[in-house]
Amino acid sequence: MHVFSGTINVAKRLAAGEPYDLIIMSGPAIDEQIKLGKAVAGSRVDFAKSGTGLAVRKGAAKPDISSADALKKTLLAAKSIGYSTGPSGLYMLSVFEKLGIAEQVKGKLKQTPSGVFVGTLIATGEAEVGFQQISELVHFAGIDYVGPLPGDLQRMTMFSAGIHAGAKQADAARALAKFITAPAAAPVIRKHGLEPA
Repeated sequence: MHVFSGTINVAKRLAAGEPYDLIIMSGPAIDEQIKLGKAVAGSRVDFAKSGTGLAVRKGAAKPDISSADALKKTLLAAKSIGYSTGPSGLYMLSVFEKLGIAEQVKGKLKQTPSGVFVGTLIATGEAEVGFQQISELVHFAGIDYVGPLPGDLQRMTMFSAGIHAGAKQADAARALAKFITAPAAAPVIRKHGLEPA
């Protein structure tokens, strides 16, 4: 059985003592779980990285985000901006600061609950534009992926796997970790908007 949830919910589930075999989160989140004793020390393996991108509702005009200035204009013009509770969402808050528009966009921001995709806000029209990991946007129904954050505004998030300290199937978890980090997995990783680690 597998469970998908956002970073915050995964951390809560682990803190509550829920048993898993393999945990997949951002690299720093896996490191934190190792520090907390919830993941086995030395078990972290990096397998994919993803940048943050922007999407709009399916069929909507695709805004210009080819430069920092273009992105700034797009954000100032947007009626509402969706972002996640995960690593990309936290990062976007710093991007708004870097662009010098944090105060201007504050009232337009719509943050998803942990485990809810930003694509949901965009598809329903709750957010005119939205930011999340590119891998979460490229195949989401009801939205059009516009592109990645431009230039040095982009920051890659490393996704990693770690063996749960209470794993009942540790060998199977290790085999899965080995499988997703093998060269043969690279085309599948790329197909889903990620880059192999």
